[in-house]
Amino acid sequence: MRFLGSLLATMAALAVAAWLFDGIWFEGADSPFGTELKDKVVPVALVALIVWVVSQVVAPVVKLLSLPLIVLTLGLFLLVVNALMLMLVGWIADGVGLGFHVEGFWVALGGALVITLVERIVSGILVEDRD
Repeated sequence: MRFLGSLLATMAALAVAAWLFDGIWFEGADSPFGTELKDKVVPVALVALIVWVVSQVVAPVVKLLSLPLIVLTLGLFLLVVNALMLMLVGWIADGVGLGFHVEGFWVALGGALVITLVERIVSGILVEDRD
């Protein structure tokens, strides 16, 4: 259940980032009904899975390798790492034909901030901590 809640939080965060930034978007129909499920919801779910895989596999390695810069900048370099991970997700998703695009570093930086904030808020609501 925790994974499903985390996946839903990531989906919501990706949707908010795509809504807020012109440089982050999903291809597909813009109609409110009909093909919306196939054209937007399924790609958002698949991109959320890619985000999960990247955050579990690639991000820890990049964070470990960039640890001196993270310490030197008092953690601010983590914003750059998160933006690069979002750009990587966009590249992977575009490569497999999901129609998710991230245009440019600054858009990725803003998108990474929004995704992190929304994901934390939604995750706090959906996922309960069991101690």
